[in-house]
Amino acid sequence: MTTLLQVSKVSKTYRDRKGRPLREALREATFELYKGEIFGLLGVNGAGKTTLSSILATMHPPTSGDVLWKGRSIYSQLLDYRKIVGMCPQKPNIEKRLSIEENLLFAARCYGLSPAQAFERKEEMLTHFDLKKYAKSGLEELSGGYRQRFLIARALMHKPEFLILDEPTVGLDPHIRRQIWEVIKTIRSNSVSVILTTHYLDEAEILSDRVCLIHDGLIRTIDTPHNLKKHHKKNSLEEVFLKFVDDPQAEIFNSVENPRI
Repeated sequence: MTTLLQVSKVSKTYRDRKGRPLREALREATFELYKGEIFGLLGVNGAGKTTLSSILATMHPPTSGDVLWKGRSIYSQLLDYRKIVGMCPQKPNIEKRLSIEENLLFAARCYGLSPAQAFERKEEMLTHFDLKKYAKSGLEELSGGYRQRFLIARALMHKPEFLILDEPTVGLDPHIRRQIWEVIKTIRSNSVSVILTTHYLDEAEILSDRVCLIHDGLIRTIDTPHNLKKHHKKNSLEEVFLKFVDDPQAEIFNSVENPRI
């Protein structure tokens, strides 16, 4: 598969107001993200998943290391890079005074779409995500499932090549979760790369082309769900992950590879 991003020795150290180091949240993360793949980030709370996602979204700069896009540092072409990235946060960060369709239009205009382009794209997203009946509604009028549909639709308004999904199905009923899964699969089928952060191991196993096991800021293993289950002689990715949580420093997890999908 074609490489979209190269993450090279990216580290992040948080410091206090006097510049003294507080904690090392990420340590020399290195991997490739392929075009049209779903890349699952798995780890306990505080492992470094959100820090890594935030760096890839350019919300926070790394302390060291680099992210390459088209062979060049994203920090030498930030505006162009940001045009290919969509971000769907776990907690909605929208303007509550605007309706659903107004929020979509606002997002499109922020990314430089013309009024005509924004209107056309808004209509596409409302139809594609079955949101037309809620176009004039506010976010508080949407159920959890439709709220997630809207957040994903907003993140896709500018037709990004790369989408970051942070816990996209947290708190949803099982049947609604599966509806969102189908939405995510459709996104991948359109050759959009997806970083998926989730605590649902069944979700990660079903959706991810590859998963990244991260602990204490250090990437320990990157592989396909199938290979992980086979290598660790487990029936599910959840069983592999529980083994990882019990002993994340085990040498058997010291396997950072970029297997072809």
